[in-house]
Amino acid sequence: MERRDFLRRSTEGGAALAILATSTSAPASAAATVPDFELNEITIDELQKGMELGRFTGRWITEAYLQRIEQLDRQGPTLRSVIETNPDALAIADELDRERRAGKLRGALHGIPVLVKDNIDTHDRMTTTAGSLALEGSIPSQDSGVAAKLRAAGAILLGKANLSEWANIRSNHSSSGWSARGGQCRNPYVLDRNPCGSSSGSGAATSANLCAVAIGTETDGSIVCPSNACGLVGLKPTVGLVPGRGIIPISHSQDTAGPMTRTVRDAAILLNAIAGDDPLAPGKPVHAVADYAASLDANGLKGARLGVLRSEFGFSPKVDKVLEAALEDMKRLGAVLIDPVTLPSSREIGRRELAVLLYELKADLNAYLATLGPGAPVKSLKEIIAFNEKNADREMPYFGQDLFIEAEAKGPLTTKEYQDALKKNLRDTRDKGIDATMKKHRLDAIVAPTGGPAWVTDWANGDHFGGGSSSAPAIAGYPNITVPAGYVHGLPVGISFFGLAWSEPALLRLAYAYEQATKHRRKPGFIPTMS
Repeated sequence: MERRDFLRRSTEGGAALAILATSTSAPASAAATVPDFELNEITIDELQKGMELGRFTGRWITEAYLQRIEQLDRQGPTLRSVIETNPDALAIADELDRERRAGKLRGALHGIPVLVKDNIDTHDRMTTTAGSLALEGSIPSQDSGVAAKLRAAGAILLGKANLSEWANIRSNHSSSGWSARGGQCRNPYVLDRNPCGSSSGSGAATSANLCAVAIGTETDGSIVCPSNACGLVGLKPTVGLVPGRGIIPISHSQDTAGPMTRTVRDAAILLNAIAGDDPLAPGKPVHAVADYAASLDANGLKGARLGVLRSEFGFSPKVDKVLEAALEDMKRLGAVLIDPVTLPSSREIGRRELAVLLYELKADLNAYLATLGPGAPVKSLKEIIAFNEKNADREMPYFGQDLFIEAEAKGPLTTKEYQDALKKNLRDTRDKGIDATMKKHRLDAIVAPTGGPAWVTDWANGDHFGGGSSSAPAIAGYPNITVPAGYVHGLPVGISFFGLAWSEPALLRLAYAYEQATKHRRKPGFIPTMS
């Protein structure tokens, strides 16, 4: 969860080649010495083609990414984006290679290494801890719905990505990308800058080409903000489209897993694999479509009606300049801009969101811990708080647990304060918000800045968010996709497209058309600092 918007409202309102990796967008400072990589910027389709032609095997690809993690995450730039790698990854790759030789292909992800955020349960030799020492050693009794669907699709679970501990719900003053287990994750564009969060490791690792693609999770901003900061495509689906079972929770009304990738097509392919019914808990109907990649259209902006959410501009003249150029590109590509459109915005929405999240955190986290059985290291939020106090030197060296303490003081979900806050926020973001605005202007999507350029990581003061637009779709539970739109002093910034529930095909079509016409994504340069 990236806390920027609701807190602002509540307070104010393989084979490596010996070539240095550089970026044409890099700031004027010496790049870190980073070996180039044969799989740099490679797509799922290109990996599949390579395996089809016999150039690659799943094992070779997996070995290459494991070597890349060793070179860049453990050494060199020391990104700290991966908490642990899967000790069985090569054995899984071997089995999938055998299946391929036998003519059995599970789909587009067959043999593709995928990183998953360390709050997504996997029943294997990896742990699931949300980055916290309180859950160190915890192995769930079964795969999460997301992990089960990835395995069924033939993906290789490469490892667990670092994150803002507990998905950034522990403290108002946290540093995004920091966890007690993983340390401080770094932004691969400029290493002393923050990758944003809470899906920090998923963002940094995918951007740095430590994996083919990754899965993040979002409550409010935690997919789109790190995707913005790390120059990625990030898709936060409609809540309920992707199975939520087996994900260490904050909020059942806002949490969802989603793709973090280098291209829109890869995001669509990854969404194909994880959307729909949970194979280990079938029966809950969802609105998944058969093939999200089929909705991609390079001419998809022609005739599209896009509402420009001007209220989210203005926090940075440099970001505004990038976004104005993006809007001009969209008009050139045939889009009709309705400029401006408005959504309800108030301090009260932010205060209510925080109240909802704290109530649901206590209820949902306690319920999750109960699924770990009697051997769970901790069995309640109250026990986590006590663990953190006892181990404060390791767990709270830079920031505390004020939000945990506030959540523990909340009552049950039958409390009137919770029920009123949830009802009013859904009304303001859905009925009177996104639904009303899109119907009034006959929109295909709303567009807005995803966020500003990455800030310098600051353990003394915590995060320094600029602006952003994640909260309305996050509170509504509606889909949101960000695409790279340009750079500010070599640091990426993105543009968001969001819309009605279950409108992922439309958003992917629009994002793909913009991406294909502009091609802003550039691999990071691992610059130590901006001069």
